[in-house]
Amino acid sequence: MSGIDLSDLLARCTFAPPGTAVDCAVSGGPDSMALMVLAVEAGLDVTAWHVDHGLRPVSASEGELVARTAVSVGAAVMRLEAPVEHGPNLEARAREARISVLPAGVLTGHTADDQAETVIMNILRGAGIQGAAGIGDPGRRPLLAIRRAETTAVCASAGITPAHDTMNDDPRFFRNRVRHEIVPLMAEVSGRDPVPLLARHADRAREAVGLLVTLVAGIDATDVSVLSGLSDDLARLALRKWLTDCSGGRPPDLASVDRVLEVARGSRRAAEVVGGHRVERSAGRLTYLPG
Repeated sequence: MSGIDLSDLLARCTFAPPGTAVDCAVSGGPDSMALMVLAVEAGLDVTAWHVDHGLRPVSASEGELVARTAVSVGAAVMRLEAPVEHGPNLEARAREARISVLPAGVLTGHTADDQAETVIMNILRGAGIQGAAGIGDPGRRPLLAIRRAETTAVCASAGITPAHDTMNDDPRFFRNRVRHEIVPLMAEVSGRDPVPLLARHADRAREAVGLLVTLVAGIDATDVSVLSGLSDDLARLALRKWLTDCSGGRPPDLASVDRVLEVARGSRRAAEVVGGHRVERSAGRLTYLPG
């Protein structure tokens, strides 16, 4: 590929050693297409997984684009369908539908820009220090040190015309408002690119979270009797970790944790948590009920 420093890009990616078999989630957009290309260039045995939610008339053609591109770069391809209806919480429901059909450990094309947006979104949701740690799990997000402009350049260098999802321009979605309005405003006000700063902030917050998790390691947060022996602060840490695990890695907001703590302390029998899910108390244990 010409026009890019491939060795520099690969050095900043967190791919497994050459020869490792990996699964890549590939929507057809520039980030996921670049993920597939860079994974192949890193010497990995790549299978591209494309999930069609049927949300747009062009979704089938995007699947065909992914399949053609995968073959052209030397990757295997798997196409799946996971229909999602339009309506409230569309982003969250589509994400959960993808998680339900994609293989465990699948790699995603999240970039440093996605990381910065996620940090902002989590802070605005009141998700605490775990939310400030952003996306995390660099082993499954090998492009977290790569910028969105660089994934576009990778596609151009490889002769790939990625799909453009018009839903990424829709101001009704929280992330799009952050991407197109808040991040540019932060750059204007501060006079500098906020993305590297927010990415470093996420790294430091993740280190702090790791230390905090050790304080509640081994604690069964579903056992009300165990939680009763903890201070409110430690109980919140244990519950936050449990709720994050239950939601596939998405940290709950502070209000959700406090409501669940009230359930654990016996002042209420059930509580709604972010995402439309529910936690109930029965026979001395907490149960997480997906929405």
